[in-house]
Amino acid sequence: MAKSTAQTAALLEQYCERLQPMLDWLARYGADPQGGVSRLLYTPEWVAAQSALAQYMTEHGLDAFYDQAGNLTGRLLGTEPSLPAIATGSHIDTVIMGGKYDGAYGVVAAVLALAYLKEAYGPPKRTLEALSLAEEEGSRFPLTYWGSGNITGKYTVQELPHVQDRNGITLAEAIQAAGFGAASPYVSGRREPGAYIELHIEQGCVLERSEQQIGVVTGIVGQRRIEVRVTGESNHAGTTPMSWRSDSLACAAEMITTVRRTALAEGDPLVATVGHIQPFPGVSNVIAGETMFTLDIRHLDSQRLDEYTERLRSELAAMAAREGMTLFWQENLRAEPVLMNANMIDELQQICEQNGIRSRQMPSGAGHDAQVFGIMCPSAMIFVPSRDGISHNPMEYTAPEELIQGFRVLTQWLYQTAY
Repeated sequence: MAKSTAQTAALLEQYCERLQPMLDWLARYGADPQGGVSRLLYTPEWVAAQSALAQYMTEHGLDAFYDQAGNLTGRLLGTEPSLPAIATGSHIDTVIMGGKYDGAYGVVAAVLALAYLKEAYGPPKRTLEALSLAEEEGSRFPLTYWGSGNITGKYTVQELPHVQDRNGITLAEAIQAAGFGAASPYVSGRREPGAYIELHIEQGCVLERSEQQIGVVTGIVGQRRIEVRVTGESNHAGTTPMSWRSDSLACAAEMITTVRRTALAEGDPLVATVGHIQPFPGVSNVIAGETMFTLDIRHLDSQRLDEYTERLRSELAAMAAREGMTLFWQENLRAEPVLMNANMIDELQQICEQNGIRSRQMPSGAGHDAQVFGIMCPSAMIFVPSRDGISHNPMEYTAPEELIQGFRVLTQWLYQTAY
């Protein structure tokens, strides 16, 4: 029997109230004594969390199944199964000593949203899928988006990357020990959803400081990660006059100041970060003959990202030349920006406006599974505020009412699109 508007509204409130308790429940898998969560890919804690989620999905009327990479799907079959499915979710792996919201919020919200829609409205026209993706963070192995990468074809378990964790355990050994891999009885990971939407904490302070309740993500920034080496000459710290030195560390310090100055001049949304610096030989009484530092440069526009990066490279090379030094520049990562789907952005914005929710459109400065799906199918992201912008930390926190607001927006979009 169809439920009344009052009944569906009351039922939605019940599911909203389950969000925080379910996040607390999931955080028990991999809980650290210090209050954080460490749930790394294919560890016993990760396996147990996926298994518990699979049981929860089944108990709430979803068809739960794994693929060979360990991605977990809770499917709500539509009445028109020929239509491509709509997927929503995120990842449950964490960084070491991470928080309970990053990734997990999107997974919990996806499962609860589908369970609510089934109970309130019955089967949808278009199939809905709640995804608990195997991996996104790259915390155990030096690879990222392993879960979504297997669905989109970026990776495959038939050709495992030759990587290992800090204990020397290879990805092949870990996936087999967890019960997955090419020899497992599960389905192949490769499939193509009709759309993907991800609910996530912002992991920054923009929404909080601008007093907005929802961020509608316009795109996920591209990244350039670069190693810079400045080579001068090592010499005695006491006997070499200041005017005769070829001090690579002093030159690198000026370069780092230049990075900040030029990034500020370029303006938002470009960001440039020097995250690590290492002088050689790195002792107190020797002038550094060589200094290495890292650069992380991000922007939503690929052309502007490349133009800024090339200008910076030229300026730093000129600085080194003026000091009689050499500059080595090596790009170690090139990730292109991925724009979110314009129609989905408009639909989410309309939902916010119709419900009186304060929202803003904004880029994501961090990488997410949505950028992997965004190359394959229409994709979108919804952000909720993060207190003080803290993430990847046990202090990570989003207030329950803000979690609920994001859940309501996600659920309404899924209902409008699938029903």
